[in-house]
Amino acid sequence: MKKLLLLLALVALAVPAAALTYTYGWEDGTSTLLSVFPLSPPGMLAYNVTGPDPVYGGTYSLKTVDNSTGTPQGYVVWIRGLMNGDVVTASVARYDTTPNAQPSGRIWGHYNDNPLDVNGYNGSASGNSDYGLGLGWDITSYTWTMTGGHTGLVVELRTYTDPGSTVWWDNLEVVVPDRTGIFVEFPGGYIPVEDNTISSIKALY
Repeated sequence: MKKLLLLLALVALAVPAAALTYTYGWEDGTSTLLSVFPLSPPGMLAYNVTGPDPVYGGTYSLKTVDNSTGTPQGYVVWIRGLMNGDVVTASVARYDTTPNAQPSGRIWGHYNDNPLDVNGYNGSASGNSDYGLGLGWDITSYTWTMTGGHTGLVVELRTYTDPGSTVWWDNLEVVVPDRTGIFVEFPGGYIPVEDNTISSIKALY
């Protein structure tokens, strides 16, 4: 009996926790960002665009224009209802054509434990140090493991450019735990995560 219980415990440890994948591609033709930093004046100008602007998949993409002398941040996903040990992964396609030079962009994150305000801030969650090759479209991603009792995570698009410079983004994908009580909000709206739902890609917009 003890051997059976030990075997079952080992099997449980070997099975990864269920996760759900959500995708967002700005395909409603109007939505841009949840918010920006700085807020006033906005550090980043954002536009929902279609061809001849670069588009990675579908019909639309996000165009961000630097409007700050610092490091502007565009908020694209807000995940609420998280707990210690939860793993969240986000990836996005980005576009620039300036190898080893500005403009460039990367994915980042910060904690936000205020479920009522997307602009709440409870410390940096770090992010990817990859600025891309500057050869057109590429995919960048980062994985966060929640710690410190934080319950919310905001995923940012950061640009490193001179004012007026542009980076394009598309095909945002987020992987979150499959557990009731988690909410994933994109610029086009939010969805609740319900336990035991189909663990496959859900194309939202």
